Amino acid sequence: MITEKPFFQNMSKPIEATIKNQWIVANRGTKNPVDSQKPYGWLIEKERTAEGAIEDTAIIFLTNRECPFHCLMCDLWKNTTDKSVPIGAIPNQIKGVLKQMPKVKHLKLYNSGSFFDKNAIAIADYEAIADLLSGFETVIVESHPKFIDEKVLGFKKLLKPELQVAIGLETVHPEMLKKLNKQMTLDDFEHSVNYLSQNGIKSRAFILLRTPFMSETEGIYWAKKSIDFAFNIGVECCTVIPVRAGNGAMDLLLQQGAFCLPNIQSLETVLEYGISLNNGRVFADIWDLEKFSNCQKCMEQKTIRLSKMNLTQQLTNHVNCTCEVV
Repeated sequence: MITEKPFFQNMSKPIEATIKNQWIVANRGTKNPVDSQKPYGWLIEKERTAEGAIEDTAIIFLTNRECPFHCLMCDLWKNTTDKSVPIGAIPNQIKGVLKQMPKVKHLKLYNSGSFFDKNAIAIADYEAIADLLSGFETVIVESHPKFIDEKVLGFKKLLKPELQVAIGLETVHPEMLKKLNKQMTLDDFEHSVNYLSQNGIKSRAFILLRTPFMSETEGIYWAKKSIDFAFNIGVECCTVIPVRAGNGAMDLLLQQGAFCLPNIQSLETVLEYGISLNNGRVFADIWDLEKFSNCQKCMEQKTIRLSKMNLTQQLTNHVNCTCEVV
């Protein structure tokens, strides 16, 4: 059952006013120990390509400097360094993983921030990184719009694989980006997507399901609107991420009633909507899905359903359960 509370309309102004860098950082816990010469993790998962094939994609979680933007919902700072890693560290991290992983066609390099932040990934390392990636067909990196400029084109020229860039759109709610401390506007996002498109680079968008200060219904509505916006300006692929607690600031908002975890049913609804548009690939982030369901009877079946829709980009039969009866 989904209960409704009009969070956004009745937002507490004192809470809203405090959500700035200092408040967000002050409410964090401690970072995890990391090694600048080793990524903090890597894995291989299946993903449907734009051409319709289901193929293995590797993800390397690079260890490097913390992102300069302190977004309200972000917990990626937990596995970062306080200072820029030495020149050569990022190529060494990639090289170490490539020696271990099986051969795959596609690679995501996620670095807890922006690949094109020169204080995170040094421009001096671009050539060495590109050389290591020559055997892949596709390389996906992530970046904040404010770092998408000529550095992207410089890296693309060195690469043999196709380059794609994932950007956090988060939401198109007219006020929420500021409340998330995102330090970008929708115009910034659109400009970045246009810049990439004009230079032959595909873009992806991360979209949040139920940010703080939203009810469940509002969360679904704005996630759908965000998918519409992304596809309308030329984004090729959207990933819907249910908002989690666990970074300190979000836990505090959860305790104060300014945030609730979205329901797994809402994630199903938004994924169904995105796929039905047939405008590009839409994926649901299914990591840690048990956080978004209190029903053990349907949890496994719903997870399987979401995974299947991710891979097939086709709607599948709804999983009926008594937990959905209002």
